[in-house]
Amino acid sequence: MSFSVGQVARLAGITVRTLHHYDEIGLLSPGERSAAGYRRYTDDDLVRLQQILFYRELDFSLEEIAVILDDPQVDEMTHLRRQHELLQVRLGRVQDLLAAVELAMEARGSSITLTAAERLEVFGSFKPEEHEAEAERRWGGGREFAESRRRVASYGKAEWLQLREEGEQLMREVAQALKAGLEPDDPRVMDLAERHRGYISRWFYDCGYAVHRGLGRLYVEDPRFTEAVDQVMPGVAAFLREAIEANADRYEG
Repeated sequence: MSFSVGQVARLAGITVRTLHHYDEIGLLSPGERSAAGYRRYTDDDLVRLQQILFYRELDFSLEEIAVILDDPQVDEMTHLRRQHELLQVRLGRVQDLLAAVELAMEARGSSITLTAAERLEVFGSFKPEEHEAEAERRWGGGREFAESRRRVASYGKAEWLQLREEGEQLMREVAQALKAGLEPDDPRVMDLAERHRGYISRWFYDCGYAVHRGLGRLYVEDPRFTEAVDQVMPGVAAFLREAIEANADRYEG
């Protein structure tokens, strides 16, 4: 069975002119001719065309493709394996690009409105936008998330530096209490937990005692939060969590 140039063009999704060009340069010459002299393509011709189109999709030049396909030591299975490997490499590159674009989209959609220089001064190497998508998945339907996002959208560099300094000072005092050997239910430590609740309420969202308990659990259940809180001193995350529980019991009981 053979096919006319028009049939092959429709099957392959290319133009008749392209097929004529391939014939002219010797890349793909039809294996048969009709009695009237018209080009007729055989099954073997279609296999070669498929290989040409694969390599073209991978950005090989026609000259390179001719050398590859005319190598007598390479059979069809070898071509398929090579194309499979090349496609896997391309897939990896596309996935990397996709991840980069998604990260850029998240950054553009971030509620933190600071310049690149201000972000560096406020957050250092930490990139809040890298965590915003996860935060929205976990808490996006909640009132607290919406309120926090609304508030921080209005903060400039001065506000971010102020809330960072307040938070760091509070964590230093919690660490001092732990170092001094105070118990989490000591009134002085519970007062620190209450200040922490007020800090969250003032800067981010209305933090009731139930929400504050949940935040305390997060400090010890999520290693990333534990690591961040414990930067001031190992054990502060667990100590603060117990103080939060004791303080909530004090006010709710």
